[in-house]
Amino acid sequence: MYIGNVMLLILNLPMIGLWVRIIMIPYVYLSPLILLFCLIGAFSINYSSSDVYLMLMFSIVGYLMKKCKYEGGSLILAFILGPPMEKTLRQSLIMSQGDFSIFFQSPISLIGLCGAAFLLITTIVPLLRTRRPALGVKD
Repeated sequence: MYIGNVMLLILNLPMIGLWVRIIMIPYVYLSPLILLFCLIGAFSINYSSSDVYLMLMFSIVGYLMKKCKYEGGSLILAFILGPPMEKTLRQSLIMSQGDFSIFFQSPISLIGLCGAAFLLITTIVPLLRTRRPALGVKD
């Protein structure tokens, strides 16, 4: 990996002028080219149009998330960590024969649950305070 980074550095240093000129291209012309390269890249993985449709669907989801001011990192983190966490939850419940008290017996899990509850409360309480309309006040 380090060798690849050094090679990229060696190859890209002489091309700095080209990269600067590419940045100067107006967005109206540059964005369709970027979209074209994304479509080609999605198709070339498996030579399947369903990969292209999947890429377009997730790009629309990403655009809507950006417009609604949602963070994309949390969604990506959920996609990455969701399946292993679900598998581990299932294994824990199988070991305890379906008893959820296994999550409250270990001090480490108690610290994690208390930390998660604290973060949830500190996130939700300020939102509830700012969005609640004043009661009994008439204009």
